[in-house]
Amino acid sequence: MSAKEKLKQYIDKRNLNRSGEPSDSDGAGNGGNRFVIQKHDASNLHYDLRLEVDGVLKSWAVPKGPSTDPSERRLAIRTEDHPTEYANFEGVIPEDEYGGGTLLVWDTGEFKNLRAEKDEPLTMEESLDDGLLEVWLEGEKLQGGYAMKRTRKSQWLLIKMKDDAADARRNPVSTEPDSVLSGRSLADIMQEADKE
Repeated sequence: MSAKEKLKQYIDKRNLNRSGEPSDSDGAGNGGNRFVIQKHDASNLHYDLRLEVDGVLKSWAVPKGPSTDPSERRLAIRTEDHPTEYANFEGVIPEDEYGGGTLLVWDTGEFKNLRAEKDEPLTMEESLDDGLLEVWLEGEKLQGGYAMKRTRKSQWLLIKMKDDAADARRNPVSTEPDSVLSGRSLADIMQEADKE
């Protein structure tokens, strides 16, 4: 399936002329391994985890955001694939549009598929079908291994693996709230949009 076909649900849900969101994946990201976590103040504040797989960003909404504590299991709800260009998107989506609210890039970097290194290697697509992802993140705020396990059709659990980056006392969601791209807070982005 092409990136364009994978993005049909994304495009169908939005009026991209009004929302200001990226319209299409040009496939330039094919074979890339970027990840991005966007802080999204929509009807409820949540974090969108996105992994670049086969030319699109596979996406999950994580209501409480990621944790660095391996004992915590965070709900992650699978959402539609997003264009690779979404990895740099910050702005305000009009309130009456799908996903309306303010969005910033909370963390970004590259990831590695840990299941590709096992005795019976699996690609990211195979791991998604299998319902278990194991990735190594090299981000600005998050590092180390994370597992994602599907529990129902669209519900997954996001769990920090036990490694050197695990830290039960650290809470980056509350202590490092701002954008890694622009240094702006959600309020800054909102104010800038109001002035335009």
